[in-house]
Amino acid sequence: MSALSMEDVLAAINEMRREMQTQIAGLKSELNDVRVRQENLAATVSAVDSQALSPETLAIMAAVVTSHLGVKVRIRSARRVAEPSSTWAQRGRLDSHVSHRQTRTR
Repeated sequence: MSALSMEDVLAAINEMRREMQTQIAGLKSELNDVRVRQENLAATVSAVDSQALSPETLAIMAAVVTSHLGVKVRIRSARRVAEPSSTWAQRGRLDSHVSHRQTRTR
């Protein structure tokens, strides 16, 4: 086994320090990119949220549901759902809608 000199140890430490500094610089750059994407996404989401459904659209939705169910319905609220939606989220919405289903009497 060969003995390490102090210079060898210091050289190895300095090399590790340079590698770590390079990795930190890369991570800082990636973090900055993520922040920029997040700001862009936030701006897009706020723009979409500001696009409220028009009364005409709500009336059309109510007419379609009324036609389908055969009973007059009133839409109390509606909102856009971000796409793409996960399968779990779709299933949860479906379960919620089914739980509110009223049976029709003929």
